[in-house]
Amino acid sequence: MTSYTILLRQLGVASAVAALAVSLGLPGAWADDQTENPKVLMETTDGEITIELFADKSPITVENFLRYVEDGHYDGTVFHRVISNFMIQGGGFTAELKEKPTRGPIVNESVNKLHNTRGTLAMARTNDPDSASAQFFINQRSNLRLDWSGGKEGYTVFGEVVDGMQVVDIISLSDTGTAQAQTTRGPTSLQDVPIKPIVILSISRLNP
Repeated sequence: MTSYTILLRQLGVASAVAALAVSLGLPGAWADDQTENPKVLMETTDGEITIELFADKSPITVENFLRYVEDGHYDGTVFHRVISNFMIQGGGFTAELKEKPTRGPIVNESVNKLHNTRGTLAMARTNDPDSASAQFFINQRSNLRLDWSGGKEGYTVFGEVVDGMQVVDIISLSDTGTAQAQTTRGPTSLQDVPIKPIVILSISRLNP
């Protein structure tokens, strides 16, 4: 009886194949299954939020988000749209409400069918499903109407708060109003803007 036959009996086929792939240095799905999803730490003026990113379910969106993180794009931006019992949105404007330039939009991945439940992180966009770039929102409650459904693209969920949801709740209670902003298309009026700016001091990656 060969050593690999013994391994198959002891560990089961799936585990044995995975072990064999690792021992031979082979890439592929068996190794990928063991890969931990990346996590980031979002430091805000109201506290810290730790988020797990679903690279396994929303690979394009997570890669795009992490590029902005690595570029320092989010540092010094604010949560510019806050609606209690709904969501908090940020990642696009400075404290002076000047919109930051972004790369081109990405493909909508809401077909992954991840739900916009409380605590999930999703991409903000216009009515064009494939218009998301850098802005994101955190669902402060479950908003299943934002999900993908047959024949209708939803808002791509690509992460979830694993620590610091109380900070999201605090931010959602902010007093808000209307403010003038400078976008890449010109001046505009924004609604639901926190009267006291809630700044994202930094977003940094916690694991490889």
